[in-house]
Amino acid sequence: MRTRYLVPFCFLLLTSAQARQAPGRAEELLRAMTLEEKISQLGYNSPAIDRLGISSYVWWNEGLHGVARAGDATVFPQAIGLAATFNPELVRELSDAISTEARAKYNLATAAGTRTQYLGLTFWAPNVNIDRDPRWGRGQETYGEDPFLTAAMGTAFVTGLQGNDPRWLKAAACAKHFAVHSGPEAVRHEFNAVVGTRDLRETYLYAFHALVGAGVEAVMCAYNRLNGEPCCTNATLLRDILRSEWGFRGHVVTDCWALDDIWLRHKTIPTRVEVAAAAIRAGVDLDCADILQEDVAAAIAGGLLTPASIDNALRPLLSTRLKLGMFEPEGSQPFRSYGRDSIRNAGHTALARTAAEESIVLLKNSGVLPLSRDSVRSILVTGPNAASIDALMGNYHGVSGEMVTFVEGISRAAGPAVAVQYDQGCDNSDTVHFGGIWVSENSDVTVAVVGLTPLVEGEEGDAFLSGTGGDRTTLAFPPSQLAFLKKLRAAHTHPIIVVVTGGGALDIRSIEPYADAILFAWYPGEQGGNALADILFGVVAPSGRLPVTFYRSVEDIPPYADYAMKERTYRYHTGPVAYPFGYGLSTTQFDESWREKPRTEYQYGDTMRVSVTVENTGLRDGDEVVQAYVEYPGRERPLRELKAFRRVTVAHGSSVVATLAIPLDDLRKWDMNTSTWRLYPGTYRLRIGKNSAELPLEAEWTVR
Repeated sequence: MRTRYLVPFCFLLLTSAQARQAPGRAEELLRAMTLEEKISQLGYNSPAIDRLGISSYVWWNEGLHGVARAGDATVFPQAIGLAATFNPELVRELSDAISTEARAKYNLATAAGTRTQYLGLTFWAPNVNIDRDPRWGRGQETYGEDPFLTAAMGTAFVTGLQGNDPRWLKAAACAKHFAVHSGPEAVRHEFNAVVGTRDLRETYLYAFHALVGAGVEAVMCAYNRLNGEPCCTNATLLRDILRSEWGFRGHVVTDCWALDDIWLRHKTIPTRVEVAAAAIRAGVDLDCADILQEDVAAAIAGGLLTPASIDNALRPLLSTRLKLGMFEPEGSQPFRSYGRDSIRNAGHTALARTAAEESIVLLKNSGVLPLSRDSVRSILVTGPNAASIDALMGNYHGVSGEMVTFVEGISRAAGPAVAVQYDQGCDNSDTVHFGGIWVSENSDVTVAVVGLTPLVEGEEGDAFLSGTGGDRTTLAFPPSQLAFLKKLRAAHTHPIIVVVTGGGALDIRSIEPYADAILFAWYPGEQGGNALADILFGVVAPSGRLPVTFYRSVEDIPPYADYAMKERTYRYHTGPVAYPFGYGLSTTQFDESWREKPRTEYQYGDTMRVSVTVENTGLRDGDEVVQAYVEYPGRERPLRELKAFRRVTVAHGSSVVATLAIPLDDLRKWDMNTSTWRLYPGTYRLRIGKNSAELPLEAEWTVR
């Protein structure tokens, strides 16, 4: 900032009275700015206003699972893997590390005079859309299919990223994409998501509401239409629900070039000028493009907007920058001490390893795991993803100089006295020619790493090898991978451990005959190889749980474009599945029993508190995830819903008590007759267990 050249009034405006809160200072800035200057700030690439000491700023920054697209940074597991930890405190700690690295990179960049994209402090994360369908390529960015789990993980991420300082934001989080946005990717710029009010309220908006309650600084409106109205000009969503009903006081940003979609593709509004006016009136503050910067002036001249409406849009943007300390003088900015040693340091690397360990889900184990160091003298690590960096990163990723592939992690852990070999084995297209078969025959153990990468699933445009715009049409593995695994199995009877990478459900049943153990690793981040090795060699027991249902086939769920929740996710699906939501095995065993059951009667405003004794009856220490589900009285309700969970560490031969709390307010459902939330009377059932299908502990209570 060029504060040394400011006239005394402007210097006073920006630097005096340090205790002055952001709203008051924002008003002073608004009074000092011209209309032209105000309009210039409504786009993501906001120019400097030198006379007021306002530096240029690029609002578009990414931090889904680490500072992304900005060079050296810790790469944590992809969001879907974080959801699999069922550990909100870990996610909070991890996002705190992300904002620490973000502050350090911002400090270093601005000190060098660099104010470029991806080196800012406003992050367009987390993605709290519901992963309603395994075909969606961006499901990997979410916290899975369950509204409650998504809200818990999203709230933890926001809390960690934004920090707990009463005055300053450490970084600014953004809940996206508001709302009802989960594919299809190929037509997202023109798609109309049709959804009923009950599904909208109980499923698609639930996590957004929770994040607003947690103080998220920004909300991003989505590309699609919702029931015919584009989300970024949708006054019902942005004005009536978000601001009036929920009391949101942060800023609303569009998805990138979403306003262009409205007149070019949705064709609900004919011109750019009218789109700009409609967006401002609906509650948009910031455009991730240039329509507002270029066309708002014409909208004012044409009587479609007033200058006061521009103040209303700019006010929360200025407030965000003020809370981030961007207008403070050099030397007094908050978090200014963070520097190079705050980026990808030993603590953050260890955190990435822990997160990856807790995210990996054991789906099958025929007694092979953990491997015995005394009996394993030779290992083949093979498969198209065994040495893949892409299979570690997921999308929206950073870059780390310490990416540990699966083969590298296993080789390090095995040590120099074990013969570890690597062979790619197969590619994703050739179903005839394979490598490593002879080596596998002569190895004590084969670890085959197969599955998907972000090259074939992800956001439209990024997953450039996808034939369907980033989505999938099937749950099947590439045929070449199945043929390769079949060839490995036919060659010998030595143990084969299959590790699967991917951002969502695959047809695990198709590979079960060829594997003695199966681990689902998601996209586990820079420490994925070390984390896998820790699990293989028994340093830690696997403890991840599925945050999505693994269906047997896409034939078992409704058409992709159908947004009704009927027959979708564990909450509404009535048929058999391959693996239920919440599923995950361990290499030790746990028993659960009641310590304190619920009362027999509750009413609105009460909080149910129960406790469960978790005993580790196995031979190893491990983590169990106690899951509590509620079944409701009456029809047109979910079959059951996760309403509490607790991850506990239990040493072998000992037990711990897990206490769970369920506010009865959170059991309210949307009343279609009154368009309000209502706690329905009747008999409820609480079921507790290891996953959404295995729930041995039961208790009933009544709401009068």
